Amino acid sequence: EFMQASWDIEEVQAKGIQHLASFVKDRSAFPFVLTCTEVITLAMETHIDSLDLQVEGCTLLLEIFSQALEQGVMMALDESVASCLLHTVRKHSENEEFLSMLCTLLMMVSASEIAAENLRKVGIIPDILSILRQFLHNDKICFSCCAILWSLAVSEDNADQAVLESAVLVTSAVLQKHLQNGVVAESACSALWALALQGCLTDSDYEPTAALLLDALRMNPERAVLVKNGCLALVSLVRLSETAALAILLNPKGGGIELIKAEYRLHFDEPGVVEALCLLMNEMVQYDEVMLDMRSQKMEKLLSEIKLQFPFS
Repeated sequence: EFMQASWDIEEVQAKGIQHLASFVKDRSAFPFVLTCTEVITLAMETHIDSLDLQVEGCTLLLEIFSQALEQGVMMALDESVASCLLHTVRKHSENEEFLSMLCTLLMMVSASEIAAENLRKVGIIPDILSILRQFLHNDKICFSCCAILWSLAVSEDNADQAVLESAVLVTSAVLQKHLQNGVVAESACSALWALALQGCLTDSDYEPTAALLLDALRMNPERAVLVKNGCLALVSLVRLSETAALAILLNPKGGGIELIKAEYRLHFDEPGVVEALCLLMNEMVQYDEVMLDMRSQKMEKLLSEIKLQFPFS
């Protein structure tokens, strides 16, 4: 009430945010703090030129969302709050340090389906792509933004196709830049999987994207989630085009079949990874030329092993 009575006074909003921050760690007060997200974001939007207030508000929201996740509470921001956050992104789009914090917050927010839908409605995807292009060197921003893209693209029904097609190019650039950073590469592979599911790739994208995903698997063979999501992205590509299947088969850096075998050896006890590998092989054998090559490389032997390993799956 104190904050709402004096929207125009920056000092009142700053003091209110600081006071709310003192309650976050208190478990008995936390359910009440949860109801204050709209007040905090409105204070940020009203005083959008004040970087200090933006930082304090964003820090508090991060703390609230972190606590909510720890306690298993799913936060869903409404459209007005999503809109406030988008205005903040646009106003401070040059401030790398603050954007890093803000993108982490948006990543946490977008985990909720309702919040993701509201972020889509206010049109945040082009802004996320713009941030990625500008701060491609920043691994923290790239990780958060790719995770946001994954959340927003995975159930996107009415997206601007041109925007999502440019998202493929930007996400591929992130993966290329951070191939050796397992955390970022994993996030980028997940985003590419979501975009491939939406059919956002053009004919010219299939071969380079398949090659890039194979590079990610080759560089980060131990990361189970990356391997699983990278394979599922490849599944979507192969389903759409024989070019992608041939790109896997004839990869100049080493055949994709050998890579599939190597990944199985590493993750034979991870059902999710093995299932993704099986899905990929299943899509590849739909093409006669590819199937003949897989036979010559004794893939039946590997499939028999998998069948023995997972007899009831």
